[in-house]
Amino acid sequence: MRKILTTALLALTFGANAQTLNPDNYEYPVRNVAGLCSSNFGEMRPDHFHSGVDIKTDGVEGKPVVAVADGYISRIVVQPSGYGQALYVTHPDGTTSVYGHLSRFRSDIDSLVRTERYRRQRNSVDLFLNEEEYPVRRGETIALSGNTGNSFGPHLHFEIREIATQRTLNLIAQGVIRVADTQKPIVNSIYYVAVDSVGGMTLHSKPRRTALHRTAPGHYVPADGKPVKVAPAGYFILDVTDRKDNVWNRFGVYRVSESIDGKPVFEYRMDGFTFDASRYCNAVSYYPMQLTARSEMIRLACLEGNRRDFYTVLDDNGLVRMADGGRHTVRIEAEDDCHNISAIEFEIEPGFADAEFTAAADDMRRRIADGDPSLLVINRTRPFTTQCGDIEVTIPEGSLYESVPFHGGPAGVAAPADSTIMAISPVYEVMDSDTPLQKSMNISIRAFVPYDIRPHVALATITAKGRPAYVGGKYDNGAITARTRRFGCYYAVADTVAPTVVPRFINGSDMRGNKEISFDVDDNFSGIGEYSMFIDGEWVPVDYSPIKGRMTHSFDHLRYPRGTRHTVVINVTDNCGNRTVWRGEFTR
Repeated sequence: MRKILTTALLALTFGANAQTLNPDNYEYPVRNVAGLCSSNFGEMRPDHFHSGVDIKTDGVEGKPVVAVADGYISRIVVQPSGYGQALYVTHPDGTTSVYGHLSRFRSDIDSLVRTERYRRQRNSVDLFLNEEEYPVRRGETIALSGNTGNSFGPHLHFEIREIATQRTLNLIAQGVIRVADTQKPIVNSIYYVAVDSVGGMTLHSKPRRTALHRTAPGHYVPADGKPVKVAPAGYFILDVTDRKDNVWNRFGVYRVSESIDGKPVFEYRMDGFTFDASRYCNAVSYYPMQLTARSEMIRLACLEGNRRDFYTVLDDNGLVRMADGGRHTVRIEAEDDCHNISAIEFEIEPGFADAEFTAAADDMRRRIADGDPSLLVINRTRPFTTQCGDIEVTIPEGSLYESVPFHGGPAGVAAPADSTIMAISPVYEVMDSDTPLQKSMNISIRAFVPYDIRPHVALATITAKGRPAYVGGKYDNGAITARTRRFGCYYAVADTVAPTVVPRFINGSDMRGNKEISFDVDDNFSGIGEYSMFIDGEWVPVDYSPIKGRMTHSFDHLRYPRGTRHTVVINVTDNCGNRTVWRGEFTR
């Protein structure tokens, strides 16, 4: 038999260390809803795992949100992004429950938030409270559900975290949030990737797909009935998704395991994670395919720079090694958070051939042996800096999950056409956009910038759809420098177009029947950076929804007696320093 178990199995503590919750100790967090979910815990999101459960509120806002257990409100957050308006409740069992995307807080909490926003003259606040201030009882209403922050539809984002570690926990797998789910995970296909080690780098072949045939619910085999050809070393990728009863949403899986000839060699499970580990989803998944996939593309191997605490079984980093030339039986299981299981069973045998992959490995060996001066390697354990003409790239150590050869320089393509911004440098390529970064790198592009537009310059990247996208950065000493966590194509731009501000009322109108005053706000490129509103010369709080492109001030009846005339001024500045000021009047 091949040498398939070259090291002892690593029984790691990612799942074992997660706090076990008693479902009977917790109330369902929202009232008068059907009890359906739109997202589950640990789903692969762009650059992060989903940290909670998204509970449907039947397409509307305003459902009562309740404390799931006795405790006290320990934190209140109001911000335009993230969870929007959110509450945190600390419980005696060492956990904190989190309620996100709220539309309104309970009246006494709302009064505190409003007072603090006026006192600090800040639209966004993050308030920390002690246990004497706002105690709550299990089942007590604390807010109304909403659609604030980074939310694309009414729902409640709900979490429970361990206080000591700030690890957020899988509430469906632990039975705290109960959902109807009799459906087994859907396995779309498997892929095989051959690997080769060259000069301290691991080279990967292009994934080779094996179509599957479902022989029974939850049981799959290769559609052609043949053994899968494998190389001396490689790993599999599982293309999998999950469904739950009564909804059309797609969900992430809870556990994926692999055994060879009946012996476990790999297991990934999603019991919980700390937030500093969230971006490692880019290594848990097969990132180049996960970027555009609707399902989860889970890599049944652990990259050198990935964290091991996502895996409860890990032999030889998940690599399948073939040394004896025989056939072996592989079983891959996918389990959802309601413990429905699907499995694929198939045989593997030597015979994988990929001329392009072999040639690339041989070419890399030759370049290393010849001391090719053009070969630059990003060693993941060391800082890396290189300069090519007018672009300089600095990558901190630990930014990559593997050591890889660097490539970059003039991209040889024109900047995307956009009449609202001006390209002020050529387009440069910095690696491939399907190579993930764990940490931010610095990109600096030298360019001639006239003095009057220096406050309005930034770096832009080119999206997969060929459009310019704002990255950020500032001009200093002849260069525009920005930090980014994505490889791709970059160039320097100038944006001198101010945001648009359009009132959602007729200037000078009588607003005695209105509870709020709002504006539609938009920007051509860089997005809104700062905003403020003044009524009769006094600062007032504004709620901003970037997704809706709307800014709203809710009237305080004590401040605006009915029948009085008021002036309103709103200042909006984009991230490239362009400012718009709108002035008007209304009767209240």
